[in-house]
Amino acid sequence: MRFYLISDNMDTLTGMRLAGIEGEVVHDPEGVEKALAAAMAAEDIGIVLITELLVKLCPEQVSKIKQGCDRPLIVEIPDRHGSGRAKDSITRYVREAIGVKI
Repeated sequence: MRFYLISDNMDTLTGMRLAGIEGEVVHDPEGVEKALAAAMAAEDIGIVLITELLVKLCPEQVSKIKQGCDRPLIVEIPDRHGSGRAKDSITRYVREAIGVKI
C-alpha cells in the first residue's frame, strides 16, 4: 500500500515528492472528485492525503468516503497557508499521543 497526495498547490506536492509520495494538484470540486475516484480505483493506494482547502470544496464526498469505504484512508493535512487549527495543535497532539512535552 502506498500514499497518494491530492493538493491545491505545487509546494505541498513538491515537498511530498521529496518524501517519496506521488500525487496531483487540483483546484476545483470536479478535479477533487476525479482525483478521489482515481485513488479509490487504484488497488495499491492505501492512504490519501488531501489538503484542508480541497476538503472544504467537497466535504460531502470526503465524508462519504471516510464513513463508507474501507480503503483508502483519507487524511486531511494543513496546506502551506496554515490551518484553522490552534497554533499548538501539533504540539498538543504529540503530547496527548505519546506523553512527551515539546
